[in-house]
Order: sequence, then C-alpha cells, then structure tokens
Amino acid sequence: MPAIRARRLVALLAVLALSGCATHAKAFTRITSVPTPDAASQSGSPSPSPTAKPPPPRFKSLEWYLARVPQFPPAPVPRLRAGATTERPPFWLRVPTDQKVAFITIDDGALARPADVPAFIREAHIPVTMFLNSPAATEHTDYFKQIEAAGGVVENHTITHRSLRGLSHSTQHHEICGSADKLRQLFGKRPTLFRPPFGDHDDTTMAVARDCGAKAVYYWSATVNEGIVRYQTPTKLLQPGDILLMHFRPALMDDLLGALKAIRKAGLTPALLEDYVPGAGVAPVTTTPTAHAPS
Repeated sequence: MPAIRARRLVALLAVLALSGCATHAKAFTRITSVPTPDAASQSGSPSPSPTAKPPPPRFKSLEWYLARVPQFPPAPVPRLRAGATTERPPFWLRVPTDQKVAFITIDDGALARPADVPAFIREAHIPVTMFLNSPAATEHTDYFKQIEAAGGVVENHTITHRSLRGLSHSTQHHEICGSADKLRQLFGKRPTLFRPPFGDHDDTTMAVARDCGAKAVYYWSATVNEGIVRYQTPTKLLQPGDILLMHFRPALMDDLLGALKAIRKAGLTPALLEDYVPGAGVAPVTTTPTAHAPS
C-alpha cells in the first residue's frame, strides 16, 4: 500500500512539473513576440518621410504662365540703321534690322488691365512698349507705373484714339502733342515714339508727330488676341525686326505668352523697341533701310 501511494505521488509531481514548464513557455512566447523598437524610435526622433511633390500651379495663375515662358538667349547689343530725316520721322511696320529680335507693343489702356500683368512682365523679363491714350494713363497711372518699374516704356497713342487721317493740322496737333504733354506730366518723360490709332496717318500726321518730338512712327507686322498670333505679311513666321501688337484686354496674359512662343518659334529674342530708335544712345550704322508700307 505504501508503494502504491509513493508511485501516485511521483506521477502527480511529474504532471505538476510539466504543467509549470508549459506555463513558463507561454509566458516567454508572449514577451518575445513584442516588436523590437527601431533605431529611430529609440532615439526619440521620427523616421524621415519621402519629400512631397509640390502640386502643379493653378490653371492660368501667375505661376502657371511663368512655367510656360520659353527660354531666350540675351538680346544682342543693338545695331541701328539710319532712317530718320530732318523732315519727318520714319514710319515702320518692321524695324529695319537684320538682328534676330522682335518687339512686343501694347496699346490703349482703357479697356482692361489684368492684375498679374505687371508681375508677369517683371518676373519673365519681358521687354514691352506701351502706346497709351493719355486719359487711360491718367486714370490708371499706378498700374502703368508698375509696368514701367518692371522695364516697360510709355509712348504716345493720342488722346481720343480717333483716326487722324484727313484731320486738320490743329486737330492732329492737339491729339498728338496734347497726349505727349500729359504723358510727360504723369511719367516724367516725354514720349519719343508714336503710333497713330488704327495705323491711320497722312502727311500732316507725320509732320505733327515730328513737331511733337516723335523720332519714329510705328505700325505693326503681327497682332495677338486671346493668345493667337495673326500675321500681317504672307510669311506666317516672325522675321527679324517684326513688331507685335496687342491691347490691354482681359486676355493680355495669354497674348504675352502667345507672343513669346511665336518669337521663340522663329528663333528670335524679344527686345525693347526704344533700343532700336535711330540716335537713341548708339551711333547708327549708315545703311539705307528697306521701305515697307502697311498692307
């Protein structure tokens, strides 16, 4: 009987021993299953995340337009040709130069003045000439001074924007000289270039323009409206010396970008029209310019 009890006690102790080992093994498994912290969490600093790609510019925002401006080489040092005479200034639809440059001009000023245009001209380094009507310049002087500060130049486009052809000498004198006087008062510089409204002019216009201080009178060889370039010559590609005309309208940002793309497509560089006026700071090369008449 004692032997039987002894065997039962041994068996019971064995069962208890195995049960204790299993419990310890389960506890060990639970501890070792806890993830080991990485070096970043041990140091207390967060793990680096990939750099987020910036969102694209908002459609037709200033940044959107700037991202689409073509790249150009620097404009060449101007080589001028003699053109003006003591009798009257030259009338050009294309500047007589063989240098690979084209010119951007913006007319009027009363209809619309998009807010981003001054910054666009400044940031993209666009050389522009503004042929302004003096009442618009008077009413919106601060806006045009912003463009002037960005490198633009103010020139003369009469007072009332009426066709000058056939008008009396006194009437044309009032329109041209009166506007020039006012623009000098507003911007501190008398205009030296003149564009007659609609390009309409006669001999009286040219004589009065000379008397009012114009060194050159301009037409254009291409127009830009709503970003579309329309050529005034048979060749549907800009040529050296071409003058692009656009207006202060709601789509002026598109017009500026369209002009730049057309200039780049032709292998030209935008230049400032005033830099190519005979006698304006650079001794002109004495060659005879090719005569052009507006179509």
